[in-house]
Amino acid sequence: MAGGRQRRRLVTTLVGVGIVAGAIYVSGGVLSGVKTAARAVVSPVSWVVSQVAQPVGHLFAGIINYSDVVAQNQKLQYELGLAQGQLVQNEAALTQLAQITQQLHLPSSAGLPTVMAQVTEDSPTNFSATFTISKGDLDGVLAGMPVEANGGLVGRVVSTTPHSALVRLLTDPQTVLNATFGNGSTDILVSGEGLNSPLASTQVPVTSPISLGQVISTSGLQGGLFPPGIPVAKVSKLLISPGASDYAMDLTPVASFAHLTYVNVLQWEPST
Repeated sequence: MAGGRQRRRLVTTLVGVGIVAGAIYVSGGVLSGVKTAARAVVSPVSWVVSQVAQPVGHLFAGIINYSDVVAQNQKLQYELGLAQGQLVQNEAALTQLAQITQQLHLPSSAGLPTVMAQVTEDSPTNFSATFTISKGDLDGVLAGMPVEANGGLVGRVVSTTPHSALVRLLTDPQTVLNATFGNGSTDILVSGEGLNSPLASTQVPVTSPISLGQVISTSGLQGGLFPPGIPVAKVSKLLISPGASDYAMDLTPVASFAHLTYVNVLQWEPST
């Protein structure tokens, strides 16, 4: 009995091997079967990788295109900056041309000979308001000479070199000058109060014919620092206390000190 069972197992095993071998042969052999199985396993993975890689490719393309846009934008900003800079230069040139034209064609307020000079350096503060000009004593500019621009007094020369001079502005706290208004009927003292402050005048009689906007001019008193007739400032504020016999004034210079480029030096000395 035992021998019969062993024979039956052997026959069954041989039959199974034959069936498997036949199946492999029919499907194209062992290697073909393995390849087919591998393709069956890998194909879904390949599809997933392809679907994932497509957005990444689009992302890289977008990054490259964005970089181009940024570069073009930077170039446009640079070119715009150049154009704006040129516009500012043109405006500055026109301003300088207007100032030069004004200085060349308008005589000084006092009818005196003048020397036109360019402002080469300025360093005004609330404590010392001065600037340097391009003409000096060899050009006929001497210490004490008045300086005007834009139809009004700017200051006076305080020191010179052969080809430059230092000018003190009206707003300098050291500036004090004799001025007048009302057809010369009232004489007052005008003083500088600092770069960003108005000029000031005090102890003005309340009976004086003064009004807002009225022009104050140099009086030219004997021994004064300036010749007569140079416009100095306009009255911007009147200050008076009840019952007082005089009042104070705030004054705005006639000449604009902003962007001061060219000035006229009046060839007049206090001793003359």
